[in-house]
Amino acid sequence: MVNLDIKGRDVAADLVAFTQELVRIKSFSGQEEQVAKAIASKMETLGYDEVKIDRFGNVLGRIGFGEKAILFESHTDTVRVHNEDLWDVPSFSGEIIDGFLWGRGSVDMKSGIAASVYAAAIARSSGMISEKSVYVSCSVFEEDCDGEGLKHMLEEIDLKPDYAVICEPSSNLITTGHKGKAQIIIKTKGVSAHSSAPEKGVNAIYEMAEIIERVEQTNLELMKNSGRRGTLVLSRISSTGVSLNAVPSECEITLDRRMIMDETEQTIQDEVGKIIAGKNATWEIDTVHRKTWTGEAITYRPLHPAWEISLDHHLSKTFIKAYAEVFGHAPKKFDYWDFSTNAVALVSSGIPTIGFGPGEHKLAHMRNEKCRVKQILGACAFYVKVIDII
Repeated sequence: MVNLDIKGRDVAADLVAFTQELVRIKSFSGQEEQVAKAIASKMETLGYDEVKIDRFGNVLGRIGFGEKAILFESHTDTVRVHNEDLWDVPSFSGEIIDGFLWGRGSVDMKSGIAASVYAAAIARSSGMISEKSVYVSCSVFEEDCDGEGLKHMLEEIDLKPDYAVICEPSSNLITTGHKGKAQIIIKTKGVSAHSSAPEKGVNAIYEMAEIIERVEQTNLELMKNSGRRGTLVLSRISSTGVSLNAVPSECEITLDRRMIMDETEQTIQDEVGKIIAGKNATWEIDTVHRKTWTGEAITYRPLHPAWEISLDHHLSKTFIKAYAEVFGHAPKKFDYWDFSTNAVALVSSGIPTIGFGPGEHKLAHMRNEKCRVKQILGACAFYVKVIDII
């Protein structure tokens, strides 16, 4: 294991305390100001060469002035907590019990933030930054708008690192990619009429009913595929009518489609075309509009292909070597995320990207979210070693 020392002082306890501090700060999407300022302050305390919060509210720290650049990326926002009274440990306590740090964001993904923030400082203190630049980014609104905050930050400062690491939770397994995503809106049209004379109208909800059955059947067919497989989920439904006493004139559903390698936008077009065939319906890729805590508008079109980095790539080989040196054995397995991440902004720009982070990703967004402290320390040591040998 790499020593977590800065100027000869063990900072493991400081790292854990910083993670607890971050968990205790509520930072729901669009409300990341306080946590962004806490991260920036910690970077300054650790002696980063440059620290800035951009106009979108993203935090970027840099250590080193070398030409070879590596970026460690995390997001600062978390999903909300709607059932605080049901948690076994208070959801923003940051308490450590039986080796786990508890609280919203402990897995997704403030442990990854803390590990990367400290890793860059430890690497410099250990003389590993020569001819390198290490960037640590902590971006906004990932939960609603994958990659948008990071994309705007990279564009604003014209940064294209040689390599990138997504610090999303992977139980400290090297993660080679993730599925793609399409968020789809389907609308059916009807004819309004008073509910006392429904025969004079056309109910848009009934028009949607067969489409919903086709959505379910499409997902069942996708699930029959062996190995990695796509999924299709109806995640929201709504209708529009002049009143509750009227036949609805419009119905709308939102579909979440997860895509595997070789599935493209054309795949989605063909699939949805079959789903709405013969119905009075239209569809489109959703458009998401959000405003950051700094007041900047973000517009997001949720359509991203799946991606995967080869194990033969230099970045992968670096990770495999670092893993063996830190954990004492070669990786026994690799992971591949089912969900989407900010990697979409990096991969689409041609930046070699790989994933690794503390926490079990299945606990993200769940009640009783918690992260092993040992994994936080292990991730930090691993990031240090990656910086050393990249």
